[in-house]
Amino acid sequence: MIVNYLPLVNWGNGIIMIAIFGAVCVGLVTVVLLLMYGDKKK
Repeated sequence: MIVNYLPLVNWGNGIIMIAIFGAVCVGLVTVVLLLMYGDKKK
């Protein structure tokens, strides 16, 4: 049963990892944009 969780192609785990990675990317882009617009106002 443990062998089922080892491959990276496991879609259940893969989708969760992609979702977390996507959320982190969106968060970083948002922070960068906010910093850019904040600097422009000053």
